[in-house]
Amino acid sequence: MGQILAIDYGKARCGIAVTDDMQIIASGLETVDTRILLKFLKKYFSENKVSEVVIGLPIDLKGNISEVETDILKFIEVFQKEFSDIAVHRFDERFTSKMASFFISQSGKSKKKRQEKGLIDKVSATIILQNFLEQRLR
Repeated sequence: MGQILAIDYGKARCGIAVTDDMQIIASGLETVDTRILLKFLKKYFSENKVSEVVIGLPIDLKGNISEVETDILKFIEVFQKEFSDIAVHRFDERFTSKMASFFISQSGKSKKKRQEKGLIDKVSATIILQNFLEQRLR
C-alpha cells in the first residue's frame, strides 16, 4: 500500500496533498506552479511510494463543468502515459476553496497569510483527499 496523492488543479498553480502510507490521514504537502507539476510529481514519486492519485473535478453549483476541465483532461492523458501504474480518480471539488478559506480563517493565521492563494490551494487539495478517504469508508 502506498500513499494517495491529491491534486487541486488550477491554471496557474496546483495544491498537493498526500496521505500517510496507511492511507488514513490527509495532509497538505505543497503548492506547485502548474507548468512544473509533472516534474514535481516525477521527483516526489521517485522518493515516495504513491499508489493512487485523486484529481479534483471542477463542477459548479448548477452541475456544469468548469473551463479548467479541458486542461485537467490533457494533464491526465499525459500523466497516465508517464505513470501508467498509478490509478487516477476524480473527485467533486465543489465548495473546497470556500471550506479552505473558512478553515484557514479559523486557524488564527494572519490576514495576509489567510489571503495567500497557494495556501488555499494546498488546503483545498487536503479537503478533496480527506473527503475521498471518507467516501471510501462508506
